[in-house]
Amino acid sequence: MSRRIALVVNPTSGRGLGARIAPVVRDRLAAAGLTVDVHATTCAEDVGRIAAEVVASGADAVTLIGGDGTIHLGAQVLANSGMPFGVIPAGTGNDFARGIGVPLKDPLAAADLVVAGKTRTIDLATAKDVFITTVVAGGFDSLVNKRANAMSWPKGSSRYTVATLAELRTFKPLEYVVTVDGDPIETSAMLVAVGTGPTYGGGLQICAGATIDDGLLDVTIIQPVSRLTLLQLFPKLSKGTHVGHPAVRTLQGRSVRIESPGITAYADGEPLGQLPVDIGIAPGALTVFA
Repeated sequence: MSRRIALVVNPTSGRGLGARIAPVVRDRLAAAGLTVDVHATTCAEDVGRIAAEVVASGADAVTLIGGDGTIHLGAQVLANSGMPFGVIPAGTGNDFARGIGVPLKDPLAAADLVVAGKTRTIDLATAKDVFITTVVAGGFDSLVNKRANAMSWPKGSSRYTVATLAELRTFKPLEYVVTVDGDPIETSAMLVAVGTGPTYGGGLQICAGATIDDGLLDVTIIQPVSRLTLLQLFPKLSKGTHVGHPAVRTLQGRSVRIESPGITAYADGEPLGQLPVDIGIAPGALTVFA
């Protein structure tokens, strides 16, 4: 019997990339013998609604064409449902797809993972009653994220580089209390990031070495450094070679609380809310084609 796949498309992701690659992906899935039902979103709320309808419909799996923000919305419904979840990257950062090993610039190769049907379960973080698929950021990086979200130029991940340079001009270290598994750490820091996977911001390995199915949260604290040193650290994030720098502290745990006055936390590139935030782990919450 043919597998029935719901293909949920965010046509606006990647400045229209989602709409452009959707027919190609649909045809690839259909050519492999899958029955494909295409659903196009018209607003953010559509993602969760359509995902819920798919789960209730008896489809065998859902595949989403979009970026990290779209995937975040879909994960709210698909978490703990047991329904396999395919991802065709079409966003700016694509950090979730990167974390599970999906090809980022080859939608046909990404579709072939759905056709192959091999799945694995991965962890999700939880905070403020939502599931988080990548990283929670609080500090310099969340301010960069806010600035990048408001920019229309440049395109792609280079937007984060420009936002970083702009934010660096006025940023000063912040005071934090970071509590990992009940043990508080009081520290000044440039940023605190907590993730289930290693990357955010279009491939920056802020939580280098993080494993998405080990049942643990990875915590990175960058303690106060000069603006020049912070600027020098950011290119190292692309390779994960910042780990080991004297100002970089890494920890693991099953629960993390971040406190810092006046700072908004970001999760999966979108505003999560004002700190403090309590972050937990939902082991094996999402089943993905990978």
